[in-house]
Amino acid sequence: MEFRRATREELIAWDREIYWHPFTQMAEYEPLIFERAEGCELVDIDGNRYIDGVSSLWCNIHGHRHPEIDRAVREQLERVAHVTALGCSNPTTIILAKRLVELAPPGLNHVFFSDNGATAVEVALKMAFQYWRQCKPPRPEKSLYVALEGAYHGDTLGAVSVGGVERFHAMFRPLLFPCIRLPAPDTYRIPPEIPREQLAEYHLGLLEEVLARDHERIVAVVLEPRIQAAAGMIFHPPGYLAGVRRLTRKYDVFLIADEVAVGMGRTGRMFACEHEDVSPDFLCLAKGLTGGYLPLAATLTTDRVWEAFLGRYEESKQFYHGHTYTGNPLGAAAALATLEVFEKEQTLAKLPAKAEYLAKKLEPLREYPHVGDVRQLGLIAAVELVRDKGTREPYPWEEKRGFRVCQVARRHGVWLRPLGNVIVIMPPLAVSLEQIDRIVEAVTRGIEEVTAE
Repeated sequence: MEFRRATREELIAWDREIYWHPFTQMAEYEPLIFERAEGCELVDIDGNRYIDGVSSLWCNIHGHRHPEIDRAVREQLERVAHVTALGCSNPTTIILAKRLVELAPPGLNHVFFSDNGATAVEVALKMAFQYWRQCKPPRPEKSLYVALEGAYHGDTLGAVSVGGVERFHAMFRPLLFPCIRLPAPDTYRIPPEIPREQLAEYHLGLLEEVLARDHERIVAVVLEPRIQAAAGMIFHPPGYLAGVRRLTRKYDVFLIADEVAVGMGRTGRMFACEHEDVSPDFLCLAKGLTGGYLPLAATLTTDRVWEAFLGRYEESKQFYHGHTYTGNPLGAAAALATLEVFEKEQTLAKLPAKAEYLAKKLEPLREYPHVGDVRQLGLIAAVELVRDKGTREPYPWEEKRGFRVCQVARRHGVWLRPLGNVIVIMPPLAVSLEQIDRIVEAVTRGIEEVTAE
């Protein structure tokens, strides 16, 4: 039976009435349907082209339809599309595991695959929890996690529990487990009594108070290294990450590094932890792992953790967690090809020039009366709109200022998705300088129009 070719009008109607989109108010949704993509551009069903200014939600790395990744997926498809990871394996996924261990910060010698960023974090949470019950001697009193305000680690219940985005999570509070929450070390909204140069020290002091008091009950500290992405691109001060690593070691608490958004070259290093020479106990990867092609996630951990799960069958020490498509060979093939393209095209070596160019183009926006902050690391940039620049008072959420800026940018051929009042610029690492020009020009026009009154 041939697949039916829908008309333009049918696609729009079905998209609006049948296809339920995430984080989208369907009563107000206006369909935007992309049917193909080339490089850093998306093409809709009417043939309009848009620069993919947010990498299709921060996951595309080397551009769409990259020939090397396309070829790898096709070649894998000719061998096998999927085999379970429960009790068996396949060469492609084995090789990917080995490659990730070679690339990761030192000591992360074991890889557990899953499907997406939330599951990568969920794996780390559960694995860390189970570890403390199987280590010698067991420490079952460890049952609490420490996380940051505004944190976002995914939408499964464990990931939501350690998350801290009130608007996303308030509805589900009765389902969540308790978490010790600390203020985010925000380099834009700094407590007035704290000098900027002492910000990292101040927040590390808060963490040490908690660890000194409760470390015997704490499983792990969970954070996104350097940047809290979905929180509104909150940037942490230099030295904070390294300080967290030092304190977690001091008090024998695990560090779970959620690099779902900030990993895979986004910050200028393959992993954001590398900026401060940090090796966490758990490293969570997804999004760009497959270059934005297929769902695949990985949770890397240490020999110490791995060994606590080894034993005889009847001891039931194995990790009781898994997914049908864990370690999917097609996803693994795309991920291996993505890593090969990093090497062949010297992607990381080319990033500093692109990041510097983006910073130069964004600099004039700092002078705009309703631009509170422009912040950037690598090819992650954020422009935050405020009602009052002096007090840093944000625009009310319901005014949709960021959304409206992105609507204007769309009219100028750039596809963006904001975080409230924060305009996020996170193009594929393959973006050209000319495309950076067009992205910044579209954002500038949107800001001028939306803040004119």
